[in-house]
Amino acid sequence: MGLIKQTSSEYYEGEAVYNPTGTATNAVVWPSNLTPLIWDASATPTSVNNFKVFIDGIEQYPTLDPYNLSQSLSTSIVNGVRTQTLTLTSQQDVTSVSAPSGGASNFIIGQNYTVVNGGGQVGVGKDLILQATSTTGAMTIFSDGSDYVNSDTVQITGQGITGTATYTVGTTTTNIPVQSIITVRLINSSLWDNYKSYQYINLKDVVNNFMVAYVGTDKLIPRVKRSDVIFHAKRGLQEFSYDTLKSVKSQELTIPPSLSLVLPQDYVNYVQLSWVDGAGVKHIIYPTTLTSNPTNLPLQDASGIPTQDFYGNSLQATQSLVNDRWRSANATNVNGNETLAEINSNANVFDWSWWKMAYGQRYGLDPQVSQKNGWFTVDERRGVFAFSSDLANRLITLEYVSDGLAYDEDTKVPKMAEDALYAYMTYNIIAYRPKTPEYIVQRFKKEKSAKLRNAKIRLSNIKLGEFTQVMRGKSKWIKH
Repeated sequence: MGLIKQTSSEYYEGEAVYNPTGTATNAVVWPSNLTPLIWDASATPTSVNNFKVFIDGIEQYPTLDPYNLSQSLSTSIVNGVRTQTLTLTSQQDVTSVSAPSGGASNFIIGQNYTVVNGGGQVGVGKDLILQATSTTGAMTIFSDGSDYVNSDTVQITGQGITGTATYTVGTTTTNIPVQSIITVRLINSSLWDNYKSYQYINLKDVVNNFMVAYVGTDKLIPRVKRSDVIFHAKRGLQEFSYDTLKSVKSQELTIPPSLSLVLPQDYVNYVQLSWVDGAGVKHIIYPTTLTSNPTNLPLQDASGIPTQDFYGNSLQATQSLVNDRWRSANATNVNGNETLAEINSNANVFDWSWWKMAYGQRYGLDPQVSQKNGWFTVDERRGVFAFSSDLANRLITLEYVSDGLAYDEDTKVPKMAEDALYAYMTYNIIAYRPKTPEYIVQRFKKEKSAKLRNAKIRLSNIKLGEFTQVMRGKSKWIKH
């Protein structure tokens, strides 16, 4: 069977199309080969889910006539296969609210009136707002609220006016006709996750393939627990992510006035930080040794002795003085990057003050210090990137390494490294069995190394045409 399981519509549009049952309830099964649906259990018209529902091309909301669809999502996993069922239910629509009793006649047309109770008792029904259409209390529904049932008695208040009315709900539902089309479609952020999926294989499939091809009677590994295979597969993916797979993620962030950004949740190590100018060009931000980030901040007494609390635990300061001084420092005084205003006001290059101010832009500069892109440090105590003061409010890109194991659904292996991962798993399973002959261990160690080297070459993505273009540039004469 072919490996592509998605239709063109599922892949390019991230959508699945269904025919309604013609009843009030329609249960649709989301394809397991698509990015999973995410749904807010407290769904409201403003809920942020990763999908939208359309009927005949019209996006649906819980309060949109004529169907007033409510939704619920159930997920089941059987033998590692995820099945999601989205249930769409047509709700009874609110039709009217009777005029309040009490003979009031001074309602303000167009004025909104709140409802303080429902169902004849406080706390039943909520968030109903009515709007007067006459001075005698005829009402339309401005916001229909929730948890009301047919014939609820509601109390209306506003500007000294109090009365009771009857909340009337439609007794019939508007079912989605069978000739209509229900479309469930991923939003862009989840749709992008669906793209490029063919170049990867899931870790689950790696384990399954390994168990089929390598484990069993008359096979390389006669017997092994599936849990052991899963462990070595995850460890292999983790090791590969550091220097083979280059599992680099990138975030677009803005540096706040606090000059610190929290490390990403799946962060292992940084690759590069850059601020981005108005043309979209990156300017690399370099780490610095000019300052440091203390990991402990013991409080001291007048003699300099660390103090303790009642239980004998060392007292710690909440804020580092080193960090405070670095954040408040004038970066120009550190890097020698003179501003245009300073140049205009100190134009005499023979003047000592001007030369001192321009130090680092002249002969003898230290590249670690004298650069205008700013600096960053990793503050392990707070778990943040800390930036120099000249980077406040800058747009930056953060590129970092993830080990590929942070989220189960994101655990994917590039197909170009699949064979290397099998070799890694084989070697580690066999090598740690005490009765395995050493020559067998060495054989699989060499095979693992060779396939890992091949994977690195494949993933380096060297193209002959691009390499040729670079080499052509090496033959050019540089004229002064």
